[in-house]
Amino acid sequence: MSKKPFASGSALSVQTVIVAASSWAVIALLFFLTFSVSAPGADRPAWYQQATYILENMAFLGAGLLCFRNWRSNQIVSGGTVWLALGLGMFSYFIGNLLLAYWEIGLNQSPDVSPGDFFFILTYLFLGWGMSRAVISRDLNLTPLQWFLLVLIALAGIAVAVISGLPPAESGIEAVLLPEETLTIETQTPAWALALQEQLAPFAGPVKWLYILGDIILIVMASTLLLAFWGGRFSLSWRFIALAAFSYYISDIWFNYATNYIPDYQTGALPEIFWIFSGCLFAVGAALEYDLSTRRNNRRKRGER
Repeated sequence: MSKKPFASGSALSVQTVIVAASSWAVIALLFFLTFSVSAPGADRPAWYQQATYILENMAFLGAGLLCFRNWRSNQIVSGGTVWLALGLGMFSYFIGNLLLAYWEIGLNQSPDVSPGDFFFILTYLFLGWGMSRAVISRDLNLTPLQWFLLVLIALAGIAVAVISGLPPAESGIEAVLLPEETLTIETQTPAWALALQEQLAPFAGPVKWLYILGDIILIVMASTLLLAFWGGRFSLSWRFIALAAFSYYISDIWFNYATNYIPDYQTGALPEIFWIFSGCLFAVGAALEYDLSTRRNNRRKRGER
């Protein structure tokens, strides 16, 4: 299957994408600031959790489509493989979040491991693959100071990821689920879902470490991108991609910390907005790369005439 450039009339302009992504991020910020704080002891309403999933999924769906547009174009300077990997990462998060939303909202369950975790782990792999391909395609010639900064950021990122991802020491007191509560859960949750949760439960430990490893990959590759693409017209898009990876890392670190150290933590806290920022930044980075690449090729064609 050969790749074809998108028709210019059907392609979204970079200005449209930037305005749409910025507006989506502002709407999300206002929504989180207005509704994320609930009364003490009260649960957040169901519509709030549903809205947060919609805000996240739409951001990553849009970013995935724009990454795939770059992959399908034969004019992209950085190469199609890079954007194929990033697009697969966006869609992996999208699918994983849909599954998690069904588990939390549809089934009213919060298991340690759900089917969505498989796709979230794929997100790290695809993003790491795409960003590493981008770095490899560029002649990485860092100064000693830049190497020092990269190592320093990597070590700090690794330490934060490990500390936030590991649970606190066991207190020796375990929560006991009352028989009445067990009966209520079983009657509300399909048998196949409960059986699947039991099968996935033993993988909670390895999945936790895979998330920590994924966060380490994100912080290292984001730092490398910033240093490798520092300066130049064609570096702007990759600075946005690096910022997107940093935003993803921030939300991940918060979520790991909150689920480990905050009792009865409810998803939807304000720091989780960085996942939405991440999707918006990936979309802007993809649009900038497409715009710069197509304009460069158009100038070359005019010069050859």
